[in-house]
Amino acid sequence: MSENSSDLNNIANIAGHLRRMAQIQPYKKAVVAPAGRNEDGLVRYIHMTLRQLDKESDCLAHGLEAAGITQGMRTVLMVTPGLEFITLTFALFKAGIIPVIVDPGMGIKPMLRCLGVSRAEAFIGIPRAHLMRKIYPKHFKTVRKWVTVGRRWLWGGVKLDELRYRPWKPYPLAQVQNNETAAILFTSGSTGPAKGVVYTHATFDAQVRHIRSRFEISSDEIDLPTFPLFALFDPAMGMTAVIPDMDPTKPAQAEPQKLLEAIFNHGVTNMFASPALLRRLGAYSNRKNIKLPSLKRIICAGAPVTPDILNSLNPVLDKDAEIFTPYGATEAMPVIVIGSNEILSKTAELTKKGYGICVGRPIKGIEVKIINIYDDPIRIWSDDLVLQNGEIGEIAVRGDVVTQSYFESPMDDLLAKIKTDGTVWHRMGDLGWQDKRGRIWFCGRKNHRVVTAQETLFTIPCESIFNNHPNVFRSALVGIGDLPEQTPVIIIELHPDQDDKNKSQIRQELLELAVLNEQTKDIDMILFHNDFPVDVRHNSKIFREKLAVWASKQLE
Repeated sequence: MSENSSDLNNIANIAGHLRRMAQIQPYKKAVVAPAGRNEDGLVRYIHMTLRQLDKESDCLAHGLEAAGITQGMRTVLMVTPGLEFITLTFALFKAGIIPVIVDPGMGIKPMLRCLGVSRAEAFIGIPRAHLMRKIYPKHFKTVRKWVTVGRRWLWGGVKLDELRYRPWKPYPLAQVQNNETAAILFTSGSTGPAKGVVYTHATFDAQVRHIRSRFEISSDEIDLPTFPLFALFDPAMGMTAVIPDMDPTKPAQAEPQKLLEAIFNHGVTNMFASPALLRRLGAYSNRKNIKLPSLKRIICAGAPVTPDILNSLNPVLDKDAEIFTPYGATEAMPVIVIGSNEILSKTAELTKKGYGICVGRPIKGIEVKIINIYDDPIRIWSDDLVLQNGEIGEIAVRGDVVTQSYFESPMDDLLAKIKTDGTVWHRMGDLGWQDKRGRIWFCGRKNHRVVTAQETLFTIPCESIFNNHPNVFRSALVGIGDLPEQTPVIIIELHPDQDDKNKSQIRQELLELAVLNEQTKDIDMILFHNDFPVDVRHNSKIFREKLAVWASKQLE
């Protein structure tokens, strides 16, 4: 017999959220996905209600168990965003199977390394994923069970369609503890080698609660999650997930027309997107004079959000709508948040003056401290580590959304986790400071700081000064040489319409800007680069390490 609503409130298994929502509003659409177009060019859609999603994931959970994929088995999941991805994920949760999820946007080699590190015992994927498994078998030596989502070619295992148990019967949720592993999510690898982050059922539960509470999300809402993993939160909150018609590994290439089509077709009220995607959407909507009255909020994350992106979307949205820019990482999210109203009215001007980017105040129940900058492990927490307001240090966080460890990576644990009172503080690897109002200001990555013989320079504050020039699209501060004797170099990417002949004049104007600010007055080396290398996932995080190597060669 299926659990009743009161019982589900006490179940640790994260899939209990879906079952509870399916009982409360069974006929609400859980997932809507595009399925081609008709002869008139209009989008066809397929969907599942919450009741259908709950039942289908029950059927798949039974089938996985019958196929020998059972509780506790690490299982690679490489399925394109859509109904099957969401149904499979909840089936895995229900059965207590541990999905291993790697971002395909990081590239083949890093992805293979992550999959090998996970030592997965089962593999569920589309044909292309299985083909990769056959071409690079050494990374999948531990895999003993495999399932193909789609056409099966030259490999064994079963097809997804063969797994579905019929007729439907409820699947009893796997009995798990709050601190048991629910999933292993690998970081994007945009700021160093990707690491497997251990998510427990309690971590997911805390995220659902904090996201719903902080952003005041109600169960009658409709979401457009342009980051696939965020779609998993929607059914758990009773919100409809509309799968966007785009390549999720290339958000900066998303077609605004298709995103707008989904928003209008379904009356989307919430949208989760990266800054690069919103930049395109805002520019297109303004150019076409398009308004989006149904949107109540946009949640933008993955990289720092600049005021120009917020300004471009303001005319498009209803006056009561707001853009939120939560701060966090795969290891801990969300932990801090701020809205566009406060940014544009109070903090944007200070960002231009080199204060850093204000990311807001900690979410209720999450502790945030600014601690001394160390590159070495900190084994035991001490309040002596904590800096005063106004001092720049490393951002450390503690709370129920903060993951406790990486997957079988004790050195990464040593570098990122600080033990205290039976819990851990997570070192974000980001630098910042706290103002008297309790707001946190982001100043860049710790490993991107430039240390000279005289001072330490931080990327975001310094770059903000140069970004004030009207011809500059973005800038990057890098250090040439070894700490603590580095030479600071600012690298400039101009707006695409700039003529190369203007560079000498622009260089002189940038030098004049630099001397007016205490943080940049000693930066006198400027290089121009046509196209910054950025991360694939968000197309916003600048690979300063690559630019430093390039700059060093230029200066030779």
